[in-house]
Amino acid sequence: MTKIAQYSSLLLLVGGAFLVVGSSSIAAQDKPVELVYTMTAVPTDAHAGAMRVFKQTVEKASAGNIKVLAYDSASLFKQEQEVSAIRSGQADITATAAPWLTDGSPWVSMFSAGYIFKSYSHMTEVLNGDIGKDIFERIAKEQKIRPLGAEYLGTRQINLVADKQVRTPTDLKGVNLRMPNSDSWMFLGKALGANPTPISFSELYMALQTRTVDGQDNPLPSTKNAKFFEVTKSITLTHHLVDSVWVTINEQKWQSLSASQKAWVMEGVKAGIKYCDETNLKAEAELVQFFKNAGLKVYEADVDAFRKHVLDQYLQSDFAKSWDMEMFKKVEALAK
Repeated sequence: MTKIAQYSSLLLLVGGAFLVVGSSSIAAQDKPVELVYTMTAVPTDAHAGAMRVFKQTVEKASAGNIKVLAYDSASLFKQEQEVSAIRSGQADITATAAPWLTDGSPWVSMFSAGYIFKSYSHMTEVLNGDIGKDIFERIAKEQKIRPLGAEYLGTRQINLVADKQVRTPTDLKGVNLRMPNSDSWMFLGKALGANPTPISFSELYMALQTRTVDGQDNPLPSTKNAKFFEVTKSITLTHHLVDSVWVTINEQKWQSLSASQKAWVMEGVKAGIKYCDETNLKAEAELVQFFKNAGLKVYEADVDAFRKHVLDQYLQSDFAKSWDMEMFKKVEALAK
């Protein structure tokens, strides 16, 4: 007689008959969940693609137990509203960035500081490693929203309406540079030497076209996908911020999920990170030539001059007073 121990499934006696209950049947006992995922990105942005990969991965892994409703192009909320929408439960997940989290956790401004990360590999090793786990857990306790992982958005560069080379920070004096509307983002613009001007991402194309602002800073893939190159004439490669967006979920929603549901969500997060990172790294390798072909002038900045100036501005600011300097040292150590 075959021993019960030889079965990988669980046997239940119901009404005198044995039912074989495998892992999928047990998982089916989880209450179905609907997740509303909102973001500002246009459909061609890699992190919008990553949202679609997340949706496909989670729905497949959960066999439909989790349904993901995905919204891009600020169709639900503007960029400035996303974090509060997740915190209040109006939506469940977004892809946000460190500067948008500094109001509730001032110390997070360390991860929006120019030149804090030396490279893509440095950024992802920090944020998707042990340090990142500590960062995300602390944010969850302080803000009731939980980052789950960091996707590479690209490295931010200066893109101007005029054909103007930006060699050092002094070349940005008097330049009205669009920045997202938060204190942390605005300080970055000031630290670069510019006059930061708050404009929502969804309104930026028109602002550049009408010369409401003199330029903007975004990673090259975003500049292409949002078609900012159509209304600008030059790009200077300052490499001032190795940028990422953090897939972030409402903490109450996260805690309401079962262990299996959390695992499916994390499977989707990891698949999205892989897609987003690979897409943007490939794009960055090709886009300088694309912009040149489109008629833009592409210049190289004095990165050492920018790095020293920008980091000095941060370290002398009120922002740095809230930084966890032990964590700062650990971040720096991983760059070596």
